Amino acid sequence: MSVSPRSFHLIAPSGYCQNQQAAQLGVQRLRDQGHKINNVQVISRRDSRFAGSDSARLQDLQDLAQEDLQADIVMPVRGGYGATRLLPHFDSARLAARLREQPMAICGHSDFTVIQMALLQQGAFTFSGPMLAGNFGAETLSEFTIEHFWRALTSPKLTLEWQTEPQQVSVSGTVWGGNLAMLASLAGTPWMPQIQDGILVIEDINEHPFRVERMLLQLAQQGVLARQKAIVTGSFTGVKLTEYDNGYDFDSVWTLIRQITGLPIVTGLEFGHHWNTVTLPLGAQGHLQVNGTAGSLTLSGHPTLR
Repeated sequence: MSVSPRSFHLIAPSGYCQNQQAAQLGVQRLRDQGHKINNVQVISRRDSRFAGSDSARLQDLQDLAQEDLQADIVMPVRGGYGATRLLPHFDSARLAARLREQPMAICGHSDFTVIQMALLQQGAFTFSGPMLAGNFGAETLSEFTIEHFWRALTSPKLTLEWQTEPQQVSVSGTVWGGNLAMLASLAGTPWMPQIQDGILVIEDINEHPFRVERMLLQLAQQGVLARQKAIVTGSFTGVKLTEYDNGYDFDSVWTLIRQITGLPIVTGLEFGHHWNTVTLPLGAQGHLQVNGTAGSLTLSGHPTLR
């Protein structure tokens, strides 16, 4: 799809970008499309396994609240690990206030989920979607991912459609979530948003079904799932089952969580650590509909780029 040139501001709050070539390819692709890319120096920054010291990575986030920062889109270089270390010092309230007055589309996923949840807890919208190196710098660019990215950032109302397991579902609520491991790590902390009547969308990578089950049980036992109207599962990639599992797979996990919570679980959304991923406005109002095997999620109420 055709889009107007935008200004991207890069941040690196998590792990060092090992694939420097991919990050630079992402920058070049965006520039070739007429977009302006700022703060590129964070791509090569490194301290141990992190994309710079804690103070440098924290400053990336704090700078976003500056009134003179001119950016349409804020995007992490990559995920990994490291953002959780910043949470006690991150002024999420200040950035949320800035976003209400001067909206920016903050987009990312994976480890960045904890920052997105801290902002959602303050009432600020962000977008769970692609990042620079892994998506825009992929060896082969996914047109699906790029099209859904721009659709989410520019459409006041959009509908996602996919095929899922047969059932009948019709619920409305606040769409939120992201990386499941990051969500579970926030349970019981001040940075976990208290979403009532939510549609929780989850994804992960390199997490075996038993670990996914354990994290969902943690959210259930914390009372998080009791406040939801439905769960939508995205991509759970990078896992190879063994003979020891003896048929225990992700479907086994979804069956147990349905039994425990009574919630509808709608599977199959292309979302997360995958070549193809949709972009979700976290905090938007959503209507989840399943008729037979046809699933849809209509999203509205989120800020968009002018």
